[in-house]
Amino acid sequence: MSELAETTDTTNLSDLEIKDTETSERYFKIGREAEDKGDRLAAIEAYEAAYAADPDNPDNCFRLAYNLDLAGEEDEAIHLYEQACQVTRPPLNALINLAVMYEDRGQYAQAERCVLQVLATNPTHERAQLFLKDIQASNDMEVNEDKDRHLEQQHAMLEMPVTDFDMSVRARNALRKMNIRTLGDLLQVTEAELRSYANFGEASLEEIKTMLAQRGLQLGQARQQQQQALKEQIYSEQQNGESSDANSALIQMPVGELNLSVRARKALSLLNINSIVDLITKTEAELMGVKNFGMTSLLEINEKLAERNLSLRQLDD
Repeated sequence: MSELAETTDTTNLSDLEIKDTETSERYFKIGREAEDKGDRLAAIEAYEAAYAADPDNPDNCFRLAYNLDLAGEEDEAIHLYEQACQVTRPPLNALINLAVMYEDRGQYAQAERCVLQVLATNPTHERAQLFLKDIQASNDMEVNEDKDRHLEQQHAMLEMPVTDFDMSVRARNALRKMNIRTLGDLLQVTEAELRSYANFGEASLEEIKTMLAQRGLQLGQARQQQQQALKEQIYSEQQNGESSDANSALIQMPVGELNLSVRARKALSLLNINSIVDLITKTEAELMGVKNFGMTSLLEINEKLAERNLSLRQLDD
């Protein structure tokens, strides 16, 4: 009895496996017929039955995903397209459709990956070639839009009046007398320049530095960025053969070539000035703010720069 029962059970399991495949094919055929008649709901119902009978069949996944997408069921369609594309040789139309849905959602990296997979199989696939250009253009556009938003936010922050920040009346009055109205103005000024103004106390300086540090900023930050941009511009011009003689000299010449006095060289060292381009991005106030840097050293530096048709940076009026 037990042997007979075991044989019967095995036969039934085999029959079930055949039945699943047959059921899948039968419902798939019904789904195609419903599609041809334009009955999308009936097609979806049939394809769902085919998928339930054989979920590993990529054709079942694709047809069900396609119709669900047209019916507005995007999340389920994406899931099925992804499943259909997991086989060794995924259907190219499944990859293209999945790429379209990724692009619609702004998932450009995933869309590009799908299209590249199509082109790896068929390098002359015209739709994939055109679609790849569209995806890359959309990606560049999104990057530019993000950059523009960031710049707008940054500009708005720099335009904030310094009176909006929590500072003492003394510090605010000091900044007002120096014509520093906005956060952007403040980031243009260095610590040395603030120290050079009369009646600007150490307490006010520390208060301002603390306020900026709380926002991830520091005195002279905008100036440093401008200096770096100037250096990169000069270097780029030189690399492209477009720099003037003066600019070439700036990028090549260390400040030691100016033959300055020991006192002036020590002062420049304190400001971490190593090259001519470092020097000309400084103002007289910054240099005079360095301890033991006097008028004699300033006149000496101005004279050496003038010999090369250069000068220290001038503050705007």
